[in-house]
Amino acid sequence: MFSKSKINDPGTKPAETEKPKAAEMNQPKTTTDFAPTTPKAKPPASVLSPDLTVTGNLKTSGDIQIEGTVEGDIRAHLLTVGEGATVKGECVADDVVVNGRIVGRLRGLKVRLTSTARVEGDIIHKTIAIESGAHFEGSVQRQEDPLNSGSGAAPKAAAASKPAAAATGK
Repeated sequence: MFSKSKINDPGTKPAETEKPKAAEMNQPKTTTDFAPTTPKAKPPASVLSPDLTVTGNLKTSGDIQIEGTVEGDIRAHLLTVGEGATVKGECVADDVVVNGRIVGRLRGLKVRLTSTARVEGDIIHKTIAIESGAHFEGSVQRQEDPLNSGSGAAPKAAAASKPAAAATGK
């Protein structure tokens, strides 16, 4: 009685409203909107399996998860070192989560050593979290930009203003 359906309208037949015209069926549908409806998804992390040993440097702008052994330097956006993993070399990443073993320098904006972590080397960081039970041998140094401090030495401007004996550490 109060329905807005066109079935009850006197001038319309149900067959006419449901059936497309033959001319419309043969026409290809065209759209003018070519923009994707969803944003590009972030690719998943690259995973090195537990039975894999890599000798050489790894570099990616994405995420990497190490479960095996790497003998070389690693540079990534997010680096996750698994519980059974071993890395022998320098690790540089925006975010670093260590569950396994690293032998070498570690540089990152955010560094997290979990309770199963074993790190033998210096850590240069902006923020750090070390859980109870983590093993760490080395020094910890906070820097505003730890990713761009190539050798960990004093900046050139600061070294130039110091006497030569102080700059060389004598």
